[in-house]
Amino acid sequence: MPYIPIRGVNHYYEWIGTSDHSKTSGKPIMVFVHGWGGSARYWESTAQALSDTFDCLLYDLRGFGRSCLPADQQPGAENQQATLQQSVDKTVTAETELLQAAESTEDLIYELESYADDLAALLRALGLERVYLNAHSMGASIAVFFLNLYPQFVERAILTCSGIFEYDEKAFSAFYRFGGYVVKFRPRWLAKIPFANRMFMARFLHKPLPDAISQAFLEDFLLADYKAALGTIFTSVSKKATEVMPREFTKLTVPTLLIAGEHDIIIPASMGQQAADLNEKVEYSLIPSTAHFPMMEDPETYLQRVRDFTHVKQPSL
Repeated sequence: MPYIPIRGVNHYYEWIGTSDHSKTSGKPIMVFVHGWGGSARYWESTAQALSDTFDCLLYDLRGFGRSCLPADQQPGAENQQATLQQSVDKTVTAETELLQAAESTEDLIYELESYADDLAALLRALGLERVYLNAHSMGASIAVFFLNLYPQFVERAILTCSGIFEYDEKAFSAFYRFGGYVVKFRPRWLAKIPFANRMFMARFLHKPLPDAISQAFLEDFLLADYKAALGTIFTSVSKKATEVMPREFTKLTVPTLLIAGEHDIIIPASMGQQAADLNEKVEYSLIPSTAHFPMMEDPETYLQRVRDFTHVKQPSL
């Protein structure tokens, strides 16, 4: 499996669409960014479908999937317990305290902007100057920062299941408490329980996915690094994010397609519409009868909208 060191962390990456993993075929390149708790694995079917038109680069975000943090940058059991106790016992102050804990490592922080910097470093390390970008959920928030920090890299961007939201102190406090529990209670044996994968994925979907795909999602969630998983919860959903993300959407200069799932309860479609309304560079597209993973729930519609937006023609048969 190919790895590349990026800012002190070995990042897993793979090419789909070219037989030589050290070179591209000359087709345009599309880079895929996954969301919280996942890995590049869930982009594989989309990348395979687009590989006739694009060389597709998939990678795992720092601390997720196969991009494991170095052992000396992972917290010990005592630190884990102390931080989680804060998340459970405190409400309004939980965000600040947990963000401080997440950023206690000198070289690694979990602000979304830092993940955008990781992506820029990855593209430079691979010698890639211009790409198409396709990002999902938390990955789409990272992509928004990337588009504003490094617009020179991107031809066009697709944000799948993204949006802006308003700050609600009570709701956010409840979310932080729940988030602390979710990150804490992730026993590996959960992946072996019958139907656990279906129950885990139920709230993300409007249409069921094959068991193998749901199982991969569950396994990636259980293996996500504790510190990265906790840190990004409190940077993705925060008072700061409610203030910053609308400004970031307003600043976009790269042509962008924002795709929403009609029945998404994680990032409701209305939040995507609100984000798109902030900037004429952002085109909004709703896919009916899908939720948080429209690229897998209705791949035909999703792929057609991506192809129509990118203006890259499929090769003639």
